[in-house]
Amino acid sequence: MKALLPFLKLFRHQWAMMVLGLALSVTTLLAGIGLLSLSGWFLSSAAVAGLIPATARAFNYFTPGAGVRSLSMARTLSRYAERLATHEATFRLLTRLRVWAWRRILPLSAKNMQGLRQGELLNRLVADIDTLDHLYLRLVIPVSAAMIMLCLLFAFTAFIDLKLAVILCASLMVIWLVLPWGFYLMGRSPGISQLEHKRVLRVRILEFVQGLAEISLFGATERFRAGLARSEARLLSSQRAMATVAALSQAALVLCHGLLVTGMLWAAADGVGDHQPPGPMLAMMAFMALACIEMLMPAAAAFQHLSACINAARRVNDLACQEPAVLFSRRNSPAVTRGELALSGVAFAYPGGGLKVLKGIDLSLDPGEKTALVGKTGCGKSTLISLITREWEPDGGRILLDGAEINRYSRKALTSGISVVSQRVYLFSGTLRENLAMALPEGHRNRSKADRKQLDLQLIHVLEQVGLSALTRSADCLDTWIGEGGRQLSGGERRRIGVARVLLRDAPLLLLDEPTEGLDKGTEREILDLLFDFAENKTVLMISHRLTAMARMDAIHLMENGRIRVSGTHAQLLADDAYYASLHEQLQQVPVSTLK
Repeated sequence: MKALLPFLKLFRHQWAMMVLGLALSVTTLLAGIGLLSLSGWFLSSAAVAGLIPATARAFNYFTPGAGVRSLSMARTLSRYAERLATHEATFRLLTRLRVWAWRRILPLSAKNMQGLRQGELLNRLVADIDTLDHLYLRLVIPVSAAMIMLCLLFAFTAFIDLKLAVILCASLMVIWLVLPWGFYLMGRSPGISQLEHKRVLRVRILEFVQGLAEISLFGATERFRAGLARSEARLLSSQRAMATVAALSQAALVLCHGLLVTGMLWAAADGVGDHQPPGPMLAMMAFMALACIEMLMPAAAAFQHLSACINAARRVNDLACQEPAVLFSRRNSPAVTRGELALSGVAFAYPGGGLKVLKGIDLSLDPGEKTALVGKTGCGKSTLISLITREWEPDGGRILLDGAEINRYSRKALTSGISVVSQRVYLFSGTLRENLAMALPEGHRNRSKADRKQLDLQLIHVLEQVGLSALTRSADCLDTWIGEGGRQLSGGERRRIGVARVLLRDAPLLLLDEPTEGLDKGTEREILDLLFDFAENKTVLMISHRLTAMARMDAIHLMENGRIRVSGTHAQLLADDAYYASLHEQLQQVPVSTLK
């Protein structure tokens, strides 16, 4: 139950709507129980009065009839209003819950997310949070309304007959306390199994869809489909087990309610309060017990919702309640203005990896200097970029930016001062304008309507700069929907949009992580020329295992096994380092098709 506490605290933000929903729910129960109780008394009283002509003429049919009509309309209206209020409160709570979850997740670094697959992360952020809507709608409101109704029912029944009030309310209390918890314990194992198998199936479906091209190319479609079929079979098996427990809970509820009605008939048969014999009062008590089924119905499914909510809350908490592995400064943060970068004795090993990826890296870049890190795949180049952008914390050594420790910078200052062009350019499911404007500073993104035309011209100019003139031919080109991940675009076009984002962000330090990987030589040179022209007065650190544009670098560092083996200019390394010279010669002879 402790797992639910962070989410219960969120209820205070919607207390007014929640109290309104609770009040309407109690009103619905009052009207329902009152309607059936009054109807039972009215029918039996009318039947008794009709036995004697004198009493038949004196019997008041109008007041009880008006009461039945009023309670019927009140029940209908309150039920409708209760559904509106409780669902509105649920949607607002879900909105706040998602915002809360995202705010807790955004500060997390790559270390926090290590070992968490994309499908698992998606499942926690979507399916598990959706499951938590039952916490308010199916648990808090029905239980609270039932407890309030129990008190009101006891007060009303005790006014007529204390003994019957104790029997009725004590029986209802026992049903509410014993039945849900008993079946919660019985259904906990199949409930956990159902949620786990559902999670596994979602993750496997997502991985299958994302990797469909590779799976088809390597002829593994049938094997993956067989795995999906096994996961689906396990889910169906756990659902059958859960359905069995749910059916038993419904049957137990009906049985308990039937025993309650029978017990009330037996207890009221000797008399109801001052009414001896009980007469119509017996019918009223029996119908009152019969009407209590409405407040007992949520008890049958409460165990299932409770099990699902607790397990969903644990998974969301495991993700959202982590302490960020990388902490950013929150006050007195300097701004990155010069782009000077210095690394001293930087060492790093991935958690659980054992081997050191970086072994005492010393590197310095003066403002405006162009530096390249080259080496084979796996030598630690990309890891070094991850440390500079603070995806990871180094195990040892220091990283200075503009002469200040990098951990002194706030996240906003660091992202404003550093631009990155990486191998993988992610495009969001939106328009071309939205995917470009995200690179603009916040003040530019919130321009007035009068300035938006000028902003559109700026975006079109940048697209033409990066060679995407074909996308700017129509008048509404910026409203073009590019699809999830930029599926409407080619790989080269996606890479050029990544470069366009950098051109829109005037940061003093530019990090290039294999910016032309997978491009042909002509496109590679074109992109690099554009980037270097843009970064003429900026500090540039480019990592690559190809030697294109090395002659434009002020310094080149050749990395091997997590260390810088040799440094110099392009001409010096060609003359003094046999390995660099041979690598350069090999790359010059490699056909273009093999570099894609």
